[in-house]
Amino acid sequence: MGDAGEGLIDAEARLQERMDELEESRKAQKDRGPKVDPEYARQTESLRLARTELQRQLEVTTHQTRRDQIGQAVAEIERRLAAMEPKKKK
Repeated sequence: MGDAGEGLIDAEARLQERMDELEESRKAQKDRGPKVDPEYARQTESLRLARTELQRQLEVTTHQTRRDQIGQAVAEIERRLAAMEPKKKK
């Protein structure tokens, strides 16, 4: 009768070991994905949204001076986005 209890304990130990192995493999899978810098993502998304809004304004603006100002702002945003690209590749 004592041997049956030991078998049950061994089976529970093997089950726990298997569960630990599965948990470790899940963590390893999660860690393999690309690391995203949240500050970089926030900045690029903000610049893209600003560029979209300025381009929309540029389409509907008729005053030439204002169109020039908006065009310069769009160019500055595109310059900043281009300057941020090397940070993404690091």
